[in-house]
Amino acid sequence: MAARKKNLVALVSGGGSNLAAIMDAIDRGEINGEIKAVISSNAEAYALQRASSRGIETHVCSVSIYKSHEARDRKILEILNRHKADYVLLAGYLGIISPFLIEEYRNRIVNIHPALLPKFGGKGFFGIHVHEAVLAAGESESGATVHFVDSGTDTGLIIAQGKVKVESGDTPHDLQSRILDNVEHKLFPHVVKLLCDDKIRVENNKVIIEN
Repeated sequence: MAARKKNLVALVSGGGSNLAAIMDAIDRGEINGEIKAVISSNAEAYALQRASSRGIETHVCSVSIYKSHEARDRKILEILNRHKADYVLLAGYLGIISPFLIEEYRNRIVNIHPALLPKFGGKGFFGIHVHEAVLAAGESESGATVHFVDSGTDTGLIIAQGKVKVESGDTPHDLQSRILDNVEHKLFPHVVKLLCDDKIRVENNKVIIEN
């Protein structure tokens, strides 16, 4: 019997290219899920326009509006629960998620990070800063990691990774673009597909992926 179509909610802060890759995969019928809402920490995020153009409900939930991280995350939790979210997708989301929200959706919040965790993760490692650090360290390869979110920063259980070679003469923007195009925009939709097909589970603090 086919798996039930899953309800997805995405959290964003910027351009939303990973969100677009997931929406495109859904449109092609590759993902057995539907994005019910997109929530942004930034009212100017282009990701909101991407979602609105597809008729997807959008929300701006920022600390500047709700005055505290907890109040903001209570609002986010309300939206997730209203849509009966099966999975929460962090697609370039820069907010720190409150512990009560992580606990409520344990092993159902998924993030993509533009490095090969556990390297180059944690506080300060976001956006172009990650790629600057990779190049400064003289790494021969980099990539992206999709992982479940826990109470740490980039410390949750790893689901999947993809790699690219660091080329001689790379700038941080060169590396960022190569990882986005060759890894992130393929890896994240693939993992979302597996989640929506009930192919990923967590047992004894380990990620199990069915063939």
